[in-house]
Amino acid sequence: MVSAWFPLILIALLYLLVHLPHLNLSLSTVKPISRSQQHSPGQLIFHSQHGAAALLPLQFSDPNLTFSNNFDVRHGRQLGGSARMTLHDDLLTKGYYTSRVWIGTPAQEFALIVDTGSTVTYVPCSSCTHCGSHQDPRFAPDSSSSYQPLNCKTECVTNQCDTKQQCKYERQYAEMSTSSGLLGKDIMSFGNNSMIGEEHLTFGCETIETGDLFYQDADGIMGLGRGPLSIVDQLVEHKAMSNSFSLCYGGMDEGGGAMILGAIPPPPEMVFTASEPHRSPYYNLGLKGLRVAGNPLSIDPSVFNGRFGTILDSGTTYAYFPEKAYNVFRDAVKQQLGKLQEVAGPDPNFPDVCFAGAGNDPIDLPKHFPSVDLVFEGGEVVSLAPENYLFRHTRVPGAYCLGIFKNGKDPTTLLGGIVVRNMLVTYDRAKDKIGFWKTKCTDLWMNLPAVVPPSGAEPIKDPNGISPSPERLPPSSGPKETPGTPQSQYVPVPAPEQGAAHYVGGIEVQMILSTNYSIFSTLTSEFLEVIAHELDVKRSQVSIVKYKDQGRNVSVLWRILPAATENQIMGTTAQSIISRLQGHEIHLGGHFGMYELTSWKMIPTSTRSWLSHWHLVVIAAIAASAIAVIAVGLLVYWHLWRYRDKGRSKYVHLQTLGDEESLEQL
Repeated sequence: MVSAWFPLILIALLYLLVHLPHLNLSLSTVKPISRSQQHSPGQLIFHSQHGAAALLPLQFSDPNLTFSNNFDVRHGRQLGGSARMTLHDDLLTKGYYTSRVWIGTPAQEFALIVDTGSTVTYVPCSSCTHCGSHQDPRFAPDSSSSYQPLNCKTECVTNQCDTKQQCKYERQYAEMSTSSGLLGKDIMSFGNNSMIGEEHLTFGCETIETGDLFYQDADGIMGLGRGPLSIVDQLVEHKAMSNSFSLCYGGMDEGGGAMILGAIPPPPEMVFTASEPHRSPYYNLGLKGLRVAGNPLSIDPSVFNGRFGTILDSGTTYAYFPEKAYNVFRDAVKQQLGKLQEVAGPDPNFPDVCFAGAGNDPIDLPKHFPSVDLVFEGGEVVSLAPENYLFRHTRVPGAYCLGIFKNGKDPTTLLGGIVVRNMLVTYDRAKDKIGFWKTKCTDLWMNLPAVVPPSGAEPIKDPNGISPSPERLPPSSGPKETPGTPQSQYVPVPAPEQGAAHYVGGIEVQMILSTNYSIFSTLTSEFLEVIAHELDVKRSQVSIVKYKDQGRNVSVLWRILPAATENQIMGTTAQSIISRLQGHEIHLGGHFGMYELTSWKMIPTSTRSWLSHWHLVVIAAIAASAIAVIAVGLLVYWHLWRYRDKGRSKYVHLQTLGDEESLEQL
């Protein structure tokens, strides 16, 4: 029996010695956070000679930035902070991306489509007579103590009034959707990750909507175009941000992305081209030609200059070329497809151009489809990968269709969201140019270059070498904490040294769930599975430390640790997870109700040096010695026990015993 356990003991000893360097992950204690290491949500902002910028996650955010509390001065004007917002939804499943905003006092939350082709922001009004069923309750002006209707005599920029002399707006879109309502002013904010703070902005309180607007899930539109009602124009006028913003849409099958309100230092590889600000309220580009697989197409440059010219519109899903350009482009792509088979499109009502045989993985698309280059007026070239002009066929596996269509009788060239998937697009309105940088938008914050604080803004460091965050806290613009709830401990991940990356040993999160204790206690496994799924980590990385009853709520303390094959988590990944939790971007489901993030801590990594863990080495050595002594002792005992009666056996002839007695003796 003992001999069977002996190999197992040796194996256990070897496992302990081999894996000792990794034990510090589970044995490390969470160090208390000093006051100089705490910061408020939304203080991750860019500062440079380009101005201040706010980062707004679209769906995945992963700040990888240094930050300071200095304000930049641009043309003699002091600029405020910035905001970062997550973009939600997928471009091709819903046709748009949304970001969360808060309007009113107390704040009412809405999901708005980010739209560079719109110049007004609006949400459904509680008095709407013809509005669809959207994902959030309608805006109730009477419930907001800070709401002010716009008076026609003094503030009406549309010059349209109703019978009560309230300012009106009306908008009609290309697909014949319409929106109309009243204009008003109220406090608008952009979530916990914003330094822009609360601003009194003009927006539309929608009373009638038709067409696609009526049926969409999103509540309304965030107008990012040019004009006095644009959110960007208003924030710039209020000196709340610099005159620039950026969008980044996730790639095929990914969704997500980010929006940045304010200027950022452009990546060195970003390609800028001029944008004419006076031709239209849209963002125009000087498109002059196309190349397919490196070959210039025979298209007159004037084709791209009809009517509004070439427009970049984030609120449009696909791209549209004038007929002359489209026909040449379509034929050029077909000539490069080799053995791919042309198939009918997913919808018989539309003449889609589709091809099968390219496989199901978008990574393999460049093996089958050519690259496409957009050539602009100054000679700048923006290269499009296949995912920037294709969409997946919904009926034929491994088939893809052209996401660039003929624009019918309209000579305008329209570049929609599909063209800029996995591409950071910077709308530098101050310098009348637009920049393009190919990147993975779901990992944007890790891919952006490190930001250097402006000259004269040397950050103060604590004795541990960590740059503290600013003391000034922005106005709260997201969900408010209830009285008595402890303030969250926001721990900045230090910016890595040049050429290095920062890592943490894990994340510890405290949250309150609006659910019953008895219900939660039976669903702890499901809770961990939901957390892992929502935060894109493995189920094995998430564990509950403890949970307790708080009346109608449940307080839960849980952790995320590195995967089994790793021993640390990138700091940028950790910041992304915390940012999404702060922004209430994860959805736990009906069983767990709403959640409130009350605190969180970064679990620090420990050095992997054996000398720095001498106590573990001593413990392991003592344990190994004890196991060895016990093993040797057991082996000796087993040997003595086995041969203890040798030479002392008593001989008994069976014939001298009875049958029963002989059996017992044996």
